[in-house]
Amino acid sequence: MAAAPGCIDIYDRNEQFAFQLGNVARNQTRFGVGCTNLYYQDPVTDKVEPFSRNHMVLSVRLGDRLDGFDVVTTPGIVQELPTAHADLYASLEMIANTVKPLVVLISEPGCFEIVIDLFEHLHGDLSRNPFVIPYFNPITPLVLNAKTTGKIAATGRRGLPFIYNNYGMSGATAPITPAGTLAVLNAELLAGLVYARLLKEGTPVILGSLPAGFDMKTMMSLYTPHTMLLNLTSAEMMAHYDLPYSGTSGNDTGWGPDLLASGTFWMNHLTACLGKVSLAPSVGSNFNSLAFSPAAVVYANQVIRQARLFSAGFRVNDEAVAMDEVAAIGPAGNYLMADNTCKLFRKFDYGNEIWPGLTLEQWQAEGEPRADDLIRNYTRQLLADLSAPKDYEELTAKGEAYIARATGG
Repeated sequence: MAAAPGCIDIYDRNEQFAFQLGNVARNQTRFGVGCTNLYYQDPVTDKVEPFSRNHMVLSVRLGDRLDGFDVVTTPGIVQELPTAHADLYASLEMIANTVKPLVVLISEPGCFEIVIDLFEHLHGDLSRNPFVIPYFNPITPLVLNAKTTGKIAATGRRGLPFIYNNYGMSGATAPITPAGTLAVLNAELLAGLVYARLLKEGTPVILGSLPAGFDMKTMMSLYTPHTMLLNLTSAEMMAHYDLPYSGTSGNDTGWGPDLLASGTFWMNHLTACLGKVSLAPSVGSNFNSLAFSPAAVVYANQVIRQARLFSAGFRVNDEAVAMDEVAAIGPAGNYLMADNTCKLFRKFDYGNEIWPGLTLEQWQAEGEPRADDLIRNYTRQLLADLSAPKDYEELTAKGEAYIARATGG
């Protein structure tokens, strides 16, 4: 696989280096917000409504604000605009509302190159310090379709990296055994890689899989322990080929920022950080990636922080053990005012600004609050306090004028 880069440098909109994908020796899983949702879920009431342009603004700004997320992925499909124009205005709101790198999914095939032209019009050469990463899918099982190949060719001509990511449901679109699913998904990824290399040697490609199970009772896809293992196994395969890997993001059958969502977030994000997953780009949806949930995004941000701390481990050396301090304090002492405690206690502040530490008595005195109510209210306040980037008005005006010319509107 020497013709495909094993590591890909990603930048932000200000052309500052953001992170590198594919370096398994120094791997840190990167996470992104969003995934072409059709609906937006109110963070307080859980009511869903068609995803709008204003929801796009809020979702992108939220992803920009939260420190656990490294990229913003197209959060939804704008429903109140004509299909031929929706991707253009959605993409404009993405580039105008964050400086973080963008993973871009375009649902209307005829809009893809116009969107890239729009980004170049607003930013300039995208290939020099790439911050835009298009995202494509084949059709499982084993179909490299014409729409996808056309987008791959257009991306290669622009010199941009792209994500080639498949989605297979064991027992439905892939073999029911984990090993059989792995074989089919791996073959699809290699076919996409070969196609990209035939078009242009050295094209930077991020290969990825979204392995899922299929529940015959509900006729729905779902994440299971086996699919999480498949995600890590696929990452190992791509590391073997010396290629970056984009994996699952934990968007399962949650109904809100609830127990259903939290269990999958924890299993997905922790295992991703422990394995060789380079990127989990699409966090924050409920109902199998149909409804974008800001409250679930805020909860996932907390999970990502904790998963990264866990996967980082800790050092065991003379400085960390500090036997001189142990000897000085001795039996029955305490370390509250020890030198290392005073020097390092802020490092061990885990940043939980959502849930206060309450004793039973304090919890009762405060009216027995529910943990999910606190995260809903926190998310509501966070959304109310979001602000636009300094160049938002300039980029939006320039972009809308360009779209009007491009579409004859």
